[in-house]
Amino acid sequence: MNEYKGQEYKSFVGEKGLSIVLYYATWCGPCKMLKPVLEKIDKELNEVDFGRIDIDEYREQAKEVLIKSVPTVLLYKDGKEVDRKMGYQPKEKLLDWINNLNK
Repeated sequence: MNEYKGQEYKSFVGEKGLSIVLYYATWCGPCKMLKPVLEKIDKELNEVDFGRIDIDEYREQAKEVLIKSVPTVLLYKDGKEVDRKMGYQPKEKLLDWINNLNK
């Protein structure tokens, strides 16, 4: 899972294929629970790029994409946001979500 470091957001998300971006905070309990779930999915789905952004460190970026709570997971297809999930999600639910949007 790639960590956002202030680079151009479009290049972080990518312009081709699927990308998952987790917006999180280090103090957030559900974020800590969700991170290993996404890391497992990252290892299983080679065709999907995974990244994460700390909202405290990159507050302006979080505001730009209208993050209202953490964790929030954004799903991008070919560089455009197609859906988002807020709160902790179990692995099976996330896999179904990704696979349904990847059709």
